[in-house]
Amino acid sequence: MRQIVLDTETTGIDPNAGHRIIEIGCVELMERQLTGRHYHVYINPEREVDAEAITVHGITNEFLADKPLFRDIADEFFEFIKGAELVIHNAAFDVGFMDAEFARLKPVRKTADHCGIVDSLAIAREKHPGQKNNLDALCKRYGVDNSNRELHGALLDAEILADVYLLLTGGQTALSLDESEGGSSKAGDIRRLPASRPRLAVIPADEGEIEAHDELMGVIEKAAGETLWSKLQG
Repeated sequence: MRQIVLDTETTGIDPNAGHRIIEIGCVELMERQLTGRHYHVYINPEREVDAEAITVHGITNEFLADKPLFRDIADEFFEFIKGAELVIHNAAFDVGFMDAEFARLKPVRKTADHCGIVDSLAIAREKHPGQKNNLDALCKRYGVDNSNRELHGALLDAEILADVYLLLTGGQTALSLDESEGGSSKAGDIRRLPASRPRLAVIPADEGEIEAHDELMGVIEKAAGETLWSKLQG
């Protein structure tokens, strides 16, 4: 399965009020493995960025002035995500902005018509009801390093979310009776590998190896008496 872990940064919180996407960051998973492929772009939103938004992501109007418009990157972005399952934290927010951007162009594209959508926030809330489930809280819970995340950034957040999502959906990730925010157990100390991982090959010993082993056991028994191996073999 091809999955794209995606995040956006925007000029504000409501696309219906004319707010626009200013950054897109995506990383690709194939069969739950990072492939190294990614998509990242800054976008001139053709409007001012709200001051409150700048305090969150640090992306200024001056920085965006010479960046491409969404219509200039729409086709390459769409080709990168088309047919994939999108993994997004609070998916309704990002998808709402994506659909608003695509609606300004011809042909009009609706994200859900071309991609599957998985909301990692909904998964986290179901798995950890009553707890904080923002990305920073999940990083702390699952032992994911987000020390470089002083401000929100779409590509960095997508990379962090990919790690969190794989742990969140990969089975038990911590042996703990108390998974509360203040619990003393360090989540991530004990991790279970994903069930989808390739199984290890089991290679039985051949006749020559069995004979060599029996000869060695005979030498040991002559020198030290009956071995535990002989007792277990009955």
